[in-house]
Amino acid sequence: MAASNARAPAEGMLWGGRFTDKLLYKEDILGNIAFARANARLGIISNNEFTEIERGLREVMKEWEAETFVIMPNDEDIHTANERRLSEIIGKEIGGKLHTGRSRNEQVVTDVRMWLRERIREIESHLVAFLQVIAARAEADIDHIMPGYTHLQLAMPVKFSQWLLSYDFSFAADLERLWEVLKRVNRSPLGVGALAGNAFGIDRQMMAKELGFESIMWNSMGAVADRDFVTEFLAWEEESRRPRTFESVQIANGILSTLKLRPERMTASLNSSLLATDVADALVKISVPFREAHHISGRVVAKSEVLKGMLA
Repeated sequence: MAASNARAPAEGMLWGGRFTDKLLYKEDILGNIAFARANARLGIISNNEFTEIERGLREVMKEWEAETFVIMPNDEDIHTANERRLSEIIGKEIGGKLHTGRSRNEQVVTDVRMWLRERIREIESHLVAFLQVIAARAEADIDHIMPGYTHLQLAMPVKFSQWLLSYDFSFAADLERLWEVLKRVNRSPLGVGALAGNAFGIDRQMMAKELGFESIMWNSMGAVADRDFVTEFLAWEEESRRPRTFESVQIANGILSTLKLRPERMTASLNSSLLATDVADALVKISVPFREAHHISGRVVAKSEVLKGMLA
């Protein structure tokens, strides 16, 4: 049966709607391999059985990547789909041992944490690239002067690079916040069971290391119940079914990289009022009281505007 025809019955199932946990196929397979390896070390399954399980799971991975994996109507979710296909490849006798000692609770949250970790790293790479573009552009255009605004009013002359770098520091702070989210996401719950631990004493540290986690979650009940890390990440996404954080950063990156300045327009936007603070500061330096200096500078600026001249 062709893959396209085989998929048709699933269209009316959960998979055919808004449920998209098939995005977790890679994380689910890698988690399966790590758990089976740990079970083999405990002697719960033999080394030969583990070899077969890993081989079968690698085959399942290839099918997903080649987009030939067939979702069946009875597949409840990505986890049962992968396990069902594994048993078809290596047989139910060995394939049925894949889930030994593991709860769906820990499996699901492990997959989600691994998947989310990679999405965070994608945002991180885009942010870092954007910061580099901002810094390079600021350095290239360091001599251009433009009016600075406060409360939507002309305030003081500033360098274009200074204005641009204000965004650089703002996005750098966002990057630090993203790292904080990543730190809390990148903790492994695998091996905690349904809620009260693993009955066989599985090596959680070994599995965490294999799957790229920085540490493990120490409380089993908290590990399977926690979803705060998802909420934290959602703060980075728009209220949309198709979040566009990546696209927004990439667009800004492209605009800034190709932006052509018009220095003559920037200079033409400067006027005498922008130097009012400098006049007041100069008077203060020769011991004129600040309030009086402020009043004098205002009168000087007003006079220059009447005369259509610039302060020198």
